[in-house]
Parts: sequence; structure tokens; C-alpha cells
Amino acid sequence: MAAAFIPVKDMMANAPGFRSLYKEREIHFEEVYVDIIDKAFLPVRKGPIDKQRKQLLESLQEAMDGKVVAKNEEFFLRSKHGELEFTLLAEGHRKMGLLWLLIQNGTLLEGAVLFWDEPETNLNPRLMKTVVGILLELQRTGVQIFLSTHDYVILKEFDLQLKACDHILFHSLYRNRESGEIEVFSTSEYLQLSPNAIDDTFGTLVDRDIEKSMGGLGK
Repeated sequence: MAAAFIPVKDMMANAPGFRSLYKEREIHFEEVYVDIIDKAFLPVRKGPIDKQRKQLLESLQEAMDGKVVAKNEEFFLRSKHGELEFTLLAEGHRKMGLLWLLIQNGTLLEGAVLFWDEPETNLNPRLMKTVVGILLELQRTGVQIFLSTHDYVILKEFDLQLKACDHILFHSLYRNRESGEIEVFSTSEYLQLSPNAIDDTFGTLVDRDIEKSMGGLGK
């Protein structure tokens, strides 16, 4: 079974020489960082790309305005404007480029598992819809996905884009005040998730904004 873990810290811009450094020297990096770089450098599988994967790649290419190429252990975004080093790209675009590579080289095929820690980190909010849509499509192709997030927008995007055929569970981890133990509440309906600190905080923010607006009207 193939599996990939995308950590919070982006490593795509630091790929050149990192694997050799990790292999030969004692450095303070977890194995997950070199593992995801290894998977990003995997060559394309033999045979034609199926229709679903092709559509996912095209969606990512449209969002990134290009496709990813690798040269001498360095990644570039190739577009009609030329090739741009990953060091010059926004981190959110580098993460989308990584997702493009994992789909393109066949890491994320039916039966594979994707773990992604806080996909919203440094991602332009306008791209949330695209990323969530692609993750849902991957789930429909048979890829099992585990996400951890602290972001209201990405959770709401899942809630809005879900279809009846999707198999999605929302989990809330919390500490039981009486026992002190960590517990989990799971549901297929986002609005039933409780406790939901993310939703509660967002609701409080909206309430404060309304109170400020009403206060301004009364002056």
C-alpha cells in the first residue's frame, strides 16, 4: 500500500542536496521530510494516465498556471512565461505543485493513503476551493485521506462540496474535563461536530463584527 505524508513545513524549495545531506550527516529533521522529497522525485509510471487523474492534473495546472518539472534535484514551475524556480514561488503554490507531482507520478492511486498536516498553511484562501475539490476527487478514486486542520474555510469547503456518494468523517479531538483524557467525537455532518472550537471562534468573530457595526450606527 502506497502512502504519503505532507508535513506543515514545505520542503520543495529545499530539495537540492537534501537527501544526500540527510543520508550522510546528523541533522535535526524527521524522516518524513526526506520521504516526501523521495516521492516527489519518483518518475512517471508506465502507461497512459487515466481520465480522472488527467482532470485533476489539469485543475492543478490551471490553479498554478503551469506544470512542475525537475532538473538536477531542483523543481521548477513551467508556464508560458518560462520556468520559475520553486524558491521564488509562494509556499502555497509549492504545496499544490507537490500534490500535482504525487498525482502525476502515480503515488496517489486507488488504495493509496495521503496524510496532510494543515494543508491551509500559507495557501491563498482563493485556492482553498480548488484544493478541497481535488482532495474530494482523489477520495472518489479510492485514495484514503487524513487531514488535520485549524482552519474554518477549509472545513466549510468540505461541507459545501460534499456529495451523497462521498465517504467523509469529521473528527473533533478534545480533553474530557472530568477524566482529563483525550476523547474524539466523529460525525459525517459538519454541523453536528461538537465540540468545535474552530466554528465557535469564527462565530464569535462574526458576532463581534456585528456588534461593532451596530455600535457604529448608534453613534
